[in-house]
Amino acid sequence: MMIDNEDLKFNFGCASCGYKEVKRRIPVSRIIGKLDELLSKNEMEEVTRLLDNWRREAIEIGDLSGELSIVNEQLGHFRKVQNRDAGLESVERSIELVKLLGIENEVSGATILLNAATTLKAFGQPEKALPIYDKTYTVYAEKLDKNDARFGGFFNNKGLTLQDLCRFDEAKECYDKALEIMQSVDGGLADCAVTYVNIAHLFEKSMEDNENAVNSALEKAQKILDGDEIERNSYYAFVCSKCAPSFDYFGFFYYANELKERSKRIYEGA
Repeated sequence: MMIDNEDLKFNFGCASCGYKEVKRRIPVSRIIGKLDELLSKNEMEEVTRLLDNWRREAIEIGDLSGELSIVNEQLGHFRKVQNRDAGLESVERSIELVKLLGIENEVSGATILLNAATTLKAFGQPEKALPIYDKTYTVYAEKLDKNDARFGGFFNNKGLTLQDLCRFDEAKECYDKALEIMQSVDGGLADCAVTYVNIAHLFEKSMEDNENAVNSALEKAQKILDGDEIERNSYYAFVCSKCAPSFDYFGFFYYANELKERSKRIYEGA
């Protein structure tokens, strides 16, 4: 997610906070454009270099809002490439920057905190993530429509965290809320497929006779991924690559390979 410098409304020349006035800022929009180009080709090493270089530039010139935009992108990137140390450092810095910029109670800040919480969960710290999810929900509930797509991402990620903590009933409630929202949002089908895969894992962990329930959830995910309604773009490729290991895990080897091939064809054709 790109955070526009103007949206942050931070006074870098404020004497009370001790920061000098910033005369130059990094070109966030242009950086995000290049980032999207690299992601569409799945060039992860280049993504790492791009974000690292621009974050150093933002730090050097004192552009805190620009640094926050880059750190926010690093949160998701380090989850994808499974760089735990860098991911957790990005969590710490993103929370610090949100506070420094005074946007904890803004939707932009809450969304970055959601990204940070998701990263904590991804690297084995779900108990630390939950209070951050609660903070995000407080802001979202106050400032967003209840059917806003951002709630869909929120409930899906919080569900995963609750699942890791073996709070299965609460996790299922979150997944159901995510599905309800994303089924009504333009472009939300891909996320619904991911949620059904998450539900399959939930049923495996929480139910004894779980084969039928697991297979039913996976069939719903497959129906979406094979459907004509879903757009075959770079995000679809990412979702295919994300769902494939789960189909593999549950023994659907042929379909898992098919998803990997779909993802590969889209990235190579980008």
